[in-house]
Amino acid sequence: MWEFISVFILAMVFAYPLGRYLADVMQAQPMKSDCIFKWIERPIYVVLGVKQVGMNWRQYLGAFIISNVLLLATSVAILMTQAWLPLNPDHIPNMNWDLALHTSISFLTNTNQQHYSGQAQLSYLSQMTVIVGLQYLSPIMGLALLTAMLRALFLQPSQTENSEKKTWKNINLGNFWMDMIRPLFRFFIPLGLFFSLLLTFQGVPSTLSAGPTVQVLDQAVEVQTQHIPLGPVAPMVAIKQLGSNGGGWYGPNSSVPLENPTPLSNVLEMLAILLIPISVVFMIGRFIQRKKLMWMILGTMLLMSLASTVFTLWAEKSSLVPNIALMEGKEVRFGAEASALWGSLTTQVNNGSVNMMHDSASPLTGLVELSNMLINAIWGGIGCGLLQFFIYLFLAVFIAGLMTGRTPELFGRKIEVTEIKLLALVILLQPVVILGLTAIAIAFPSLTGNSNPASHAISQVFYEYVSAFANNGSGFEGLADNTVWWNLSASVALLAGRYSVLIIPVLIAVSLATKPKADETKGSLQIESPTFALTLIGIVLILTLLQFMPVLVIGPIADYLSVKI
Repeated sequence: MWEFISVFILAMVFAYPLGRYLADVMQAQPMKSDCIFKWIERPIYVVLGVKQVGMNWRQYLGAFIISNVLLLATSVAILMTQAWLPLNPDHIPNMNWDLALHTSISFLTNTNQQHYSGQAQLSYLSQMTVIVGLQYLSPIMGLALLTAMLRALFLQPSQTENSEKKTWKNINLGNFWMDMIRPLFRFFIPLGLFFSLLLTFQGVPSTLSAGPTVQVLDQAVEVQTQHIPLGPVAPMVAIKQLGSNGGGWYGPNSSVPLENPTPLSNVLEMLAILLIPISVVFMIGRFIQRKKLMWMILGTMLLMSLASTVFTLWAEKSSLVPNIALMEGKEVRFGAEASALWGSLTTQVNNGSVNMMHDSASPLTGLVELSNMLINAIWGGIGCGLLQFFIYLFLAVFIAGLMTGRTPELFGRKIEVTEIKLLALVILLQPVVILGLTAIAIAFPSLTGNSNPASHAISQVFYEYVSAFANNGSGFEGLADNTVWWNLSASVALLAGRYSVLIIPVLIAVSLATKPKADETKGSLQIESPTFALTLIGIVLILTLLQFMPVLVIGPIADYLSVKI
């Protein structure tokens, strides 16, 4: 249990000062480090033609979408031509178009779902530019959209008689390019460098040389030598954990000793999973100057996180799990408990890295992991987790208002038809995409490539689409997923899950910002309270469990009952 306790305590202790610093970075507050970073940032602003002025919603979201399209096209081009490009000492061939498209979309959407084996299908250049490059940029995009929503909802000047009437066009969301560049150089790169040095100290490779070819110990095998793939692994592992990215340099991910060599590196990587998502929660309190709201959000997320983690640890070590299968698919260096802890944390955060194969976990562990991703706001990804949380918050305020006979109102602004239509769109999109694609894949077994029959096969297919839509990226595995069907259908889920959660909360906030703000009174709904937090958790569980209860029953629950019997 010391890992469980220490990881949570260390994450909270380090996240608080990091969150305060991140708030200053995103608010462009004067800082002592300005004298250093201005020499890096100003030339980039000049090259991009960035004017340090605010943007309305069209300009902000337009810059966001354009940057994503350009990054996607560049990434696909690099992956499909990597054999002809430099930094390819192992002579990795070009990627097929469908795999290159899925890989680029996966990393662009902060998902890192891998239908490839990293060390065998990516050159060093592809790893360092497409993979690591997007692992830095995609979480910052989520953070940028979160700050844009916060500015719209909390930081707009009050309406006066002489002021211009608020419309969608004159709501200032900040500057997208500044919201990208400032945290990149002032927060993510320094933190990534620090963690990569820690991992290198623990033995994670960090080299541009080709891997060695060694003599195998078993002389009875047909192949007498084995090539050991190396590369600049430590920088990639650092940002994959810190940036709520996931994936791995190696196919088996953080269960490989070269990627996760020691018990200390295992704790460091789990700490990195939680660190920035919790820091962003602390950032909110300083950014909008509403500490009660920050503590309500933190308490709600922490309660769900602890419940999920404790249940996962029990499920994986319970006597209901046959002892013969207890260590299947797990790294013996870490054991069942550390593997279960990682599995819980990586699905509470949109991280998706693994140090065990989730396909071999207890069916109840798989159930918890699926529930974590369906909620997608226990901690969630950087920025996008809190945007998903605010979707639940808007919905909870609407339902609570109707239950108490009040007009639904949030921070003095009424939630009306426009906001509810947008909420309905984002809430209904999840079951339509996930269940629709799951039904098609199961109806045509030749598409799936399952390694297991019956209930476990349903869990495998369902998990793949839930992971894609939640932008988590972890896999139940056991699927032959590098096919045109899986690459394209998973790409649909990746895009739908990412952009709906990032864009729609911003639009709702802009719509609310245009409305007159009434003073909050004793009769107003108090959302910064334990009572509302419990109501919010109840609504989250109802939305998650009731919408998906049928597939959870015929999938992991039926799988558990068959194992028990």
